[in-house]
Amino acid sequence: MVTELRNSMFINKLILGDNLDVMQTMESESVDLIYLDPPFFSNRNYEVIWGDDGEIRSFQDRWAGGIEHYIAWLKERVIEMHRLLKPTGSIFLHCDWHANAYIRVHILDRIFGENNFRNEIVWDYEGWVHKKMSHFPQKHDIIFYYSKSDKSTYIPLSEKWTKEEYIAKRKQKIHIDDDGREYIYDKRGASGQKRYLDTALSDGQPITDVWHISVLTSSSKERIGYPTQKPEALLERIIKCASNEGDIVLDPFVGGGTTVAVADKLRRRWIGIDQSVAAIKVSDLRLKKLYGIFERTYELQLRKYDYDELRGKDAFAFEVWIIEKYGGIANQKQRSDFGLDGRKPDNTPIQVKRSDNIGRNVIDNFLSAVQRSDENLFKKNQAEGKPVGYIIAFSFSKGAIEETARLKNKNIIIELVKVSDIVPYGKKPIVSVSANETEEHFKYVFEAAAESEVGIEFYSWDFSYDHDEGFKADEYLDKAGKQVRKFQPGEYLIAAQAIDKDGLDGMDTVAIKVKQEE
Repeated sequence: MVTELRNSMFINKLILGDNLDVMQTMESESVDLIYLDPPFFSNRNYEVIWGDDGEIRSFQDRWAGGIEHYIAWLKERVIEMHRLLKPTGSIFLHCDWHANAYIRVHILDRIFGENNFRNEIVWDYEGWVHKKMSHFPQKHDIIFYYSKSDKSTYIPLSEKWTKEEYIAKRKQKIHIDDDGREYIYDKRGASGQKRYLDTALSDGQPITDVWHISVLTSSSKERIGYPTQKPEALLERIIKCASNEGDIVLDPFVGGGTTVAVADKLRRRWIGIDQSVAAIKVSDLRLKKLYGIFERTYELQLRKYDYDELRGKDAFAFEVWIIEKYGGIANQKQRSDFGLDGRKPDNTPIQVKRSDNIGRNVIDNFLSAVQRSDENLFKKNQAEGKPVGYIIAFSFSKGAIEETARLKNKNIIIELVKVSDIVPYGKKPIVSVSANETEEHFKYVFEAAAESEVGIEFYSWDFSYDHDEGFKADEYLDKAGKQVRKFQPGEYLIAAQAIDKDGLDGMDTVAIKVKQEE
């Protein structure tokens, strides 16, 4: 309860960007748990999963040199993670045989200290293997578990077995006592002792450092099309053992979004970072599909904002947001304050206009308001050659620009600040989608096309779109913009969403009516 209250103002975040840059802006000792599944040291093209510009740049950066360069690349990020963790915090680093020895010795032991090593967890997974190999098939990954200090949060976990599973593992015969209770003889030790099944099954068995959790199959309901997607059961175990409800979980390589999705279900706060547009947007789609069950909100931070969303934002909310982005202090209440919306730290006034092509009349009215609001400050700024005020808008007319130039010649400086000078924004894709029935009854071909200033990254599809519920992806990652589906008789609204290289998305819908065969 204390943790929940402590983090009540925290907003979950999904951030597009280099995790090193993002983490360097975060407050020290602000995170309770970190799980990271960084790209393995494999030097193979299949390591590039999403194929977008951000991921390719990262791949090339990691492979500018050999293992020493890779370790240096990862180490500077883990140093930041150590800074971010609270004294009670823990880190779980997922790796494989390519670099696990280097990672433990040269990164984790040096940054966290050998004394804070907790476990080398073996994730033992099943799967098909080649019959003819020159070595034992490799069917496990390693997860290193370190704490920040000896104050770390650790919650022992146990797994419950069915009676059949318990007996199969113990390989003992079941006996029944005079009270009708079932038991087996536990033969560990010098003499066997009775172990009652009802107690053993109720208590469960402590989870060891070898985790038998299957990888996802192609038919798994969790599958979103991300090749190295981790099962939710794996992250659920990590999050449950090293955090409490309300704690903050960070995944700096969010990938397919499993960590943040599981954290959300388990009522943890979370931050997910990735520099791949596809990774962030697929994670975004995955989280949106949870909504309706999990109503907590999150902030999606892209490199560019959607122009239409900014223009359509509540006027007062936009004023507060853009002034704070500009480094100013917004009026926290809507009130009559000479038409001014905020101020810089030195109290110089700011006015915000959530529109384009601001005219000269706005300049005239603003100048009058600035003089009336604080005449002494106005004269001081004028005498020192400083701006007497700032106007923020999407664009300014020729008349407004000429008027500020005229005033400047009289030592009255009014700064005209474009929204794009404060935050980058772009236009979302324009999408069109079509549907055509094939010769095979009930089967349709859907094709999506989109126009974008920066290019399209991928498409997603919702084959039962509902305006009230919003877009809920059935197909997350479609590079071609083409889908073939069969339907039962009925009416359907199909939505296609195009995501551009900045992460902005546009959508179009098409309705179909599938008739019963005559």
